[in-house]
Order: sequence, then structure tokens, then C-alpha cells
Amino acid sequence: MEETDLRLESSLWVGNKRYRAVLTGWHFNWTEVDKKNRDKKTISVPVAEVVGVEEGRVEILPQKSVEDTDKDFTVFYVKRSSSGSSYGLLWTLGRTQFSCLSRVLRDQWAKHLRTALKTHSPLRPNRLLVFINPFGGKKKGRKIYHSLVAPLFELAGISSHVIVTERANQARDHLLKKDLTGFDGVVCVGGDGMFSEILHGVIGRTQQEAGLCENDPTVNLQPCPLHIGIIPAGSTDCVCYATVGVINPVTSALHIIIGDSQPLDVCSVHHATALVRYSVSLLGYGFYGDVLAESEKYRWMGPLRYDYSGTMVYLSNRSYAGTVQYLPADPLLSSPRDRTRCLSGCSVCSRSTERLFSTSSDPGSLYSSHFSQFSSDSEGEWVSVEGRFRCVSLTCMSSSCPKSPLGLSPSAHLADGTGDLILVWDTHPLEFLKFLYRHTSTQDQFDLPFVEVHRVKAVRFSLPPDKEDDGYEEIGSSGGGMDEELDYIETVSRTGSQQHLAERGTGREMTNEKSTAPFLCGLCCSKAPAVSVWNCDGEILPSKEILCRIHGQLVRLYARGIEDGAAVHNCSEENDKCERGYT
Repeated sequence: MEETDLRLESSLWVGNKRYRAVLTGWHFNWTEVDKKNRDKKTISVPVAEVVGVEEGRVEILPQKSVEDTDKDFTVFYVKRSSSGSSYGLLWTLGRTQFSCLSRVLRDQWAKHLRTALKTHSPLRPNRLLVFINPFGGKKKGRKIYHSLVAPLFELAGISSHVIVTERANQARDHLLKKDLTGFDGVVCVGGDGMFSEILHGVIGRTQQEAGLCENDPTVNLQPCPLHIGIIPAGSTDCVCYATVGVINPVTSALHIIIGDSQPLDVCSVHHATALVRYSVSLLGYGFYGDVLAESEKYRWMGPLRYDYSGTMVYLSNRSYAGTVQYLPADPLLSSPRDRTRCLSGCSVCSRSTERLFSTSSDPGSLYSSHFSQFSSDSEGEWVSVEGRFRCVSLTCMSSSCPKSPLGLSPSAHLADGTGDLILVWDTHPLEFLKFLYRHTSTQDQFDLPFVEVHRVKAVRFSLPPDKEDDGYEEIGSSGGGMDEELDYIETVSRTGSQQHLAERGTGREMTNEKSTAPFLCGLCCSKAPAVSVWNCDGEILPSKEILCRIHGQLVRLYARGIEDGAAVHNCSEENDKCERGYT
């Protein structure tokens, strides 16, 4: 019998109820049978979502307990439930204890189920390198891993090498320098900062081994073979929320165990001839940069520092002059205003995989057709806008979080090789507040006259010539620099066949006007600074003038994207298990 045709069928008991159990190559089903041998309810679990099989009566969470019985075995599997939010499903560890007529039959079931797991789940990790940040969030990283995650890894037969970090960038340095032979993936237990360390280490190591220079923005970076898993345990867990849909350590651990694989776009940020940093969520100048800079003074407040700093920065009523150039993506493929959501199995990302990794006659030109616009002869395809901005943001994902369930750009895609550039022009403080408030609701934050959003492949940002050497000033500082602001007339220029930018009446009314005065000047600041700083995934960049390039599907996460709860069949309340089919 072929392993793909693996089949076992017999009567099993759950408690005092008899079931007809059937194992095919892809599914494990058990159907309740009444006293008249009539079928009742059927429960179906995909083999790919079986976590483990243990002989006897076994419990794993919250504490492991084993009752060694000759005729019983326990099956652990993924069980879904609503997370209470519009998107994303909570995964928990389902458990059913079966009783057989004989020990021989029990052993047969255990053997066949384990064989099916190996046959139909080839991407499951066997060995993982785990980094735990003991200082992130509420400082519960170690407890979360050892109490919730490690028992699940043990159940699934995954061995792990655990490193508790003692300093910043320790994980990155380890990945760049140490022997990684034998590891299938890297897991970070922490927040977005810890993930960024892992990201930089994995990408950097891959480019080292490929002999590629990360500092050159025109280089086509090599996709990373090591998967990255995220166990959320930080102050901010934006990447986890945007790729899984919930912030829950058990859910994330189960995605890692079953070997889910979600490609992810990465933005490289360059200044002059050097790589500054990689970004996957938020790259923000203006408001978001100021909030991060201000929050550094209040780290003792914990996560509340962001709310406090956000309020203070909003009241300071700042805007900044600059020039933004961007390379538009193909509008026929997708649009940031098409009101779609990048969910599990996203068709836009799937088509992008075929486009990005299509066979080429030149083996070194993985993204060459996608990014040929960086060559000098295609310079005319860049679009340039100049003026004063409340904020300039670039994101490679929706950047959703519990406080903003739809995120900065609700229709952004995880793996389509593009980013969404959001330009918020200078406007009245109450209008800007409306823009910020819409991030917390389902209202379209782009449906405002002073807001533009563009799907792009690359972005350049530069300061006016007289602002290049000005430093950032914190709220409450005495100001300094130029005695008066110059007038900046916003212009839009382009060549080539790009579409014409729509006029934005209300959003452009400040043309030929001087910089807006602070909203509550006496409370927050005496004079607005001339320049802001860049917030790159929660870190302040040292450079103001940058060049950004999107690298399609550069890394892979142990995730599958946000599952749409509407696509999952209703759960059986009696069995507390979703009855669903997979193809």
C-alpha cells in the first residue's frame, strides 16, 4: 500500500460513545454511531493539523499529565475559535482521548497517524533556534516560552536550542557569526524589536553566504532559506498581529509546529552608499517619527508612553518640508484603494510569487524585471511631490494592531513585492485628528482631501537644501535654527506615461503659506523643529534623507496570513471543534 493511500478504519470509543474512525491520507475523521448503528455527527481533522499522538490518556496544557493505559491513545490537533475581532482566528490545542478494543489496535492507530504526519507534513520543523528576550513587554518572555510553547514543541517532536539574550543585538550577531547547520528555522520570543534583530540577522547571513553586498540598493537580495517564527511577548507585536491576526503565544506556536509558510516583503532603507536598516511594518517621518522620539523620554511608563507621547506630539501641531519621489507599482495588479484584504491564500500574493520567481535566462536577475526602473535610463518613471507633510509613511503590510484593527493601509499585501506610500499633507489640526481617529474604526482614512496613498516599489525622501544640517528638536526645547520658514510651493512633476495626479483642493490650500503655528504652543513647545526623524519599525534612524526599495518575498514566516473566520464552517458546540473540509 502506498503511503499516500494510507487508510485505517475501526470502531473507537470516546467516553462511553462509540465512533467509526477513519484515517485517510489527508484526514482523520470520527463519526458518532448510535445504538442502531446510524451515523450522527462527524468530526474531521486534517492530518496536516494534527499536532501529535500519544499513547495513554495524556494532558499537555496547562500541565502535563500521563495515565499509561494499554488500550487508549490521545490525539492533539489544532482547534479554532473566534478571537473576538473582525479578522483572525484563535488557535488552541484540541485534545480527544480514544479507547480501543485491544492494545494491538491502539498501537496500530498510533503508528498510522504518525506515519501520515511525516508523509503529509514535510515542511514541519525538526530543530529550531529560539531566542528569548527576557526584558521585552511585561518581562514574561521566559515564562511564556517554558509554560506554553516548550510543551507544545516537545509534543510535536521538535528539538530546540534556547538562548536567553542579555544585550541588544545579541540575536542578530549570533545569526551572523555562528554555525546554523541543522536548524530549520529561528524563533523569537519577544516583540517587534526582537523580530527586527532576527530579521537583520537572517537576511544578513543569507547575503553573506551568497556573496552579495547589502549596501547596494540595486542588488537583488537572495531570499532567506531559514523560516522565522514569532512568539508574541513584547510591548508591540505588530508583525505577529498583521500576519496571524491575533496576539496569542499558543496560536503562534501551533503555526510554527505545523510548518506554515508565509512569504513576506522587506523594505531596505539606504542612505548614500550604505544600508541603514530593514523594515517590514512602519517607516514613518513626521508624526510617527516624533512620537517615537518623544516616547524615548518616558520608557518608564511602558506601553502607555506611546499614547502619552502621541497626544503631546499631536498638540504640538507640526508639519515638515520635504521632497518625496516614488516609483509606482503596476496599477493593474492591485491598488491600495481596492478595499481588499490580504488574507490566507491571497490571490494577489500568489500571482506575485509567479511573477517574482519566474524562470529567467539570467540566474542572477531574480527581481531584475521587477526593479529595472532603478537604472538611469528609466529615471523618468519616478514621480516627485514636494511640500509640507504632517507625515510620510511607507509600509509593506497593513500594520494592523489591536488599537487599529485594519491598520495603516488596510489593503496592503504581505507578499506582492510592493509597499504603500501614505502622504498626509499639512492641514488643520482637527482634520489631522480625523485622519488619526479613522485608524481606530472601519472608516476609510484615505478618503480625505489632504491624504494620498500610492502603491510603490521604491521611495526617495530628501530635505530642502537649507534643512539638511538641522537637527531634531524635542518637545519643550527652545527652538533655534532659522528665524523664519521659507515658503514652499507644492509641485507635482513627472515624465513618461504615468497617470495624472488628481487635484487635492483642501489638502493643498497651504500653498504659499508659512508653517502652521503650534496648536497649543505654550503647553508643548516654543517653536516647531525644522526636521523630524524616521521611525523604522520602532527604531529611530540616524539619517533623514533615505532611499527605500521593496524586496518581494525576501523572508518567510511560520504563519499563513490572517484566516477569514467567515470562510470557516460553524463550530460544533458539543465537541467544540470546527467541522471543516480542506482540499
